[in-house]
Amino acid sequence: MNRALAVAAIGEIVTGLALVTFPALVGELLLGEALVGVAGAAARVAGMALIGLGIACWRNKPLEGMLFYSALVTLYLAYLGLAHGPTGVLLWPAVVLHAALSVLLARAWSGGAIK
Repeated sequence: MNRALAVAAIGEIVTGLALVTFPALVGELLLGEALVGVAGAAARVAGMALIGLGIACWRNKPLEGMLFYSALVTLYLAYLGLAHGPTGVLLWPAVVLHAALSVLLARAWSGGAIK
């Protein structure tokens, strides 16, 4: 594997983990403003995407990266919908879409045919 790609992938994974874990702090350090409320939720989803990108690039496995991202976003969006009351009209369709994609990606990852 190209060393530059490996370093970039690890950097994205670390940044993604920081966004998922401490979105307010990362926002403060990067942008000078804490990411709170809906910005914190969006930052966590972005962090999950960065982790998925890092996995895809580091391991040269785009399917694994997309599966990780889609499954994690499914769980997180469902959590937001269940734990935080009223949500936007597209939240639950997004949960269903990501859940369906996760099932299809998991089948492909485990060697099953997608039909």
